[in-house]
Amino acid sequence: MIKKIDKFTLYIGYFAAFVLSLLVLLIVYDATARYMFSEGSTALQELEWHLFDLIMLFSIAYTLKKSAHVRVDIFYNSFSHRTKTIINLIAALLFVIPFSVLIVYEGLHFVELSFLQMEGSSDPGGLPYRFIVKSLMPLGFIFLIMQAVKEVLVCKEELSR
Repeated sequence: MIKKIDKFTLYIGYFAAFVLSLLVLLIVYDATARYMFSEGSTALQELEWHLFDLIMLFSIAYTLKKSAHVRVDIFYNSFSHRTKTIINLIAALLFVIPFSVLIVYEGLHFVELSFLQMEGSSDPGGLPYRFIVKSLMPLGFIFLIMQAVKEVLVCKEELSR
């Protein structure tokens, strides 16, 4: 199960990186059209934000997998491997998983309302299906929960040695 979660998270990270490449191209196109040809598009600007949302939400689990999340490295780097493992275990159990479960729980209601209203952009020329991008919020945190559970299992295994 640990390897499957790791592999899945890796593919989610690769997907987010691919979407980042698309976002860069879209921004270059949008900026070129706006500044060189005086042509702008509300829909393109909103698409940029939607892609940015996808990248951020799908990258959270990948960042945890790579241990690249924010922490106070001044202290953490000087700790022994065992102490780091204990800190990672406590952080996952007391912070990452409960916080993520809360976001998924609250986010599902938020997404449900958005789907029921068929929420779209309030801007003229904006994108019509905003509820789709809102559904990425709980999904991204479900991915984070999966990766955090994997981290807990790895930490418990390391501590039992």
